Amino acid sequence: MARIVMKFGGTSMAGIERIRNVAMRVKREAEAGNQVAVVVSAMAGETDRLVNFCREASSLYDPREYDVVVSSGEQITAGLLAIALQSIGVKARSWLGWQLPIRTSDGHASARIADIDTVALDASLAAGEVAVIPGFQGLAAGERVTTLGRGGSDTSAVAMAAAMKADRCDIYTDVDGVYTTDPRIVPRARKLKRVTYEEMLELASVGAKVLQTRSVGLAMKEKVRVQVLSSFVDADGASEPGTLIVGEEEIDDMERQLITGVAYDKNEAKITLTAVPDRPGAVASIFTPLAEANINVDMIVQNIAHSTGSTDVTFTAPQAELARVLDVFEKQREAIGFEQLLHDTRVSKVSVVGVGMRSHAGVAATMFKTLGDRGINVQAITTSEIKVSVLIHEDETELAVRVLHTAYGLDVEDTAA
Repeated sequence: MARIVMKFGGTSMAGIERIRNVAMRVKREAEAGNQVAVVVSAMAGETDRLVNFCREASSLYDPREYDVVVSSGEQITAGLLAIALQSIGVKARSWLGWQLPIRTSDGHASARIADIDTVALDASLAAGEVAVIPGFQGLAAGERVTTLGRGGSDTSAVAMAAAMKADRCDIYTDVDGVYTTDPRIVPRARKLKRVTYEEMLELASVGAKVLQTRSVGLAMKEKVRVQVLSSFVDADGASEPGTLIVGEEEIDDMERQLITGVAYDKNEAKITLTAVPDRPGAVASIFTPLAEANINVDMIVQNIAHSTGSTDVTFTAPQAELARVLDVFEKQREAIGFEQLLHDTRVSKVSVVGVGMRSHAGVAATMFKTLGDRGINVQAITTSEIKVSVLIHEDETELAVRVLHTAYGLDVEDTAA
């Protein structure tokens, strides 16, 4: 007997028929003798609808009441799935975040999970019940409902698996696993059987949309084995093996795995401050106000100092934050002392990721040569131990992904994978 957390996203829960399909899938796990907890998202589009209601009610809404409203989507699907399970003979009940409880920080709309009390849940599972739990929600001090931010149901599922000491956390979505790149761009992209936590964390952070970044980081910290599966494969509820996200020790022949995948993100904006005074503390005067405004930056390039005693500083930030970035700098123009504030949203970040980079030289050189041979100009570069990312013009994104996928041998079928 195993303990399993099954998480179903918004597309999997979008309507009664899909909820019935989910119920059949859960029933099979329960009938196999497993203890099952199910974490559910709201129906696809429902959270956006609820968010819009809050905005229409007031542009300056109370975030505590916002959480009450937007958390209701998951409450509905949790109750509906429990009903669907009961209708096919499965003993089930729903548990809301405050009933367990799932304790969080008080950062409304972006709370972080602090602790999950599993005493009542353990008793329920031991009695043969399937527990259905709404994702995305918790309870802060003062008994106020909180939400975890967009995509928070993945984090809820991983946190639940860690608290329950589950054998595995299965995340069902509209894709059947993690691929070497986006199959819509490269039809010969291959589904990966196993990916390390670190690789998945890097892939998620640079544009791969399979899992939410916070959930991967939590899985790595708590050593939760995560499997990505499709909820839309086979009408009888069967599914092909998905992709397991595990520690490096579970992946054989690490020397063979040079590059795991190629990811891209078109939601970047490039910002340049020209003629910044070239003096100690100048860079801090740029990035400290951004940090205080909770704006994350990624690539940073500082050009060689000009003879005038100034330098240019370029960095990237999410496109959605561009207006806030510009506002911060207009207010800090005198303190920073820059001449011009330039920005460009027609850019894209393309990244290659793989643990094999640790023991192989020439990965970055291959990337730059491949792009250069196709006339693709690199505007900025950033690296980590297992990642190289470049900023290019957005119109060249698909070409860059295709040629890099080929250059690293990812097109080739590997029967040993």
